[in-house]
Amino acid sequence: MSCGRGSTGEVEGGKSVAAMTPWHDSLAPPPRVLISHRPSDASGQGIVLSLQHPRSGDEVGYLFIDGQLQEINWFKERYGAWFLGDYVCEDGGLYYCTPVDPIFIFLPTFEAARMSNDKDPGKFRQLDEILYVEGYPGYQQLMNVANHHMELVCEVKVSNMKFFRLDNSKVLSWLCCKVYDLKEVFPKLGKNYAAQTEKEKLKEAVQMIREYLKDEPWLALLCKKLQLDINAITVDATTKTAEASVYADSCPAPALPSESKTANGGAKSSKGRPAKKAKTEVGSKNIKDMFRRVTRSGSGS
Repeated sequence: MSCGRGSTGEVEGGKSVAAMTPWHDSLAPPPRVLISHRPSDASGQGIVLSLQHPRSGDEVGYLFIDGQLQEINWFKERYGAWFLGDYVCEDGGLYYCTPVDPIFIFLPTFEAARMSNDKDPGKFRQLDEILYVEGYPGYQQLMNVANHHMELVCEVKVSNMKFFRLDNSKVLSWLCCKVYDLKEVFPKLGKNYAAQTEKEKLKEAVQMIREYLKDEPWLALLCKKLQLDINAITVDATTKTAEASVYADSCPAPALPSESKTANGGAKSSKGRPAKKAKTEVGSKNIKDMFRRVTRSGSGS
């Protein structure tokens, strides 16, 4: 699948935008390759939403299709190219979409909305209040998703309306389930991981979960619950990220188009901003790279 956007024909002051800008700025960007879930409905459409990354707060792109939220990643090997019709995509990079648990994405928003402190667990709020994030209208399109998933980690009150308040104990239980589920996958990835101790597997799983969590309060609470040293988690994770990013930094992901095509329908971005940071395979044995290779082969099947 390719995605691309043509130049606009909007009018400003009686002149088209294209006429007011240098000729090279009005050219359509080159087509890109996007691998995503095929819609169950032949006429199904997906939409690219700009949301805040749950850890960094940076604006990143997510594909919302078939009621499922998918993370948009950028993959590039050192050498390769794509032949797209009569066009050659020289860098050989591609976007690929993988499912992400929406609770990770909603956690910072629900945490901010409850306005809790040491003495007060916070306020119950309606979903339309919680999901109103200035500058990010994409959250409003996920109302049904939040309503379906966030009961797992929230206290809920129902009268004439439904009210939510994030519950620390429920969030912590949910995170522990995520960690233990991930830990069970490691032995299937190779002998090196099968030979790890239970403590090492637990630490590795928490480091991966950390990619979607703020250190305070969630990572700190999780490490305390699992009796892990948070300093060891953060130092090791930072070192691995730096090693995996050496080549990625020299090959940044191109900006996502504000209008693109998915499998059988149009996918439109709510803001047309860049995708997530490049994820580039550099021959590393890092477990995160192994997951990326597995994900890539699975997405292309």
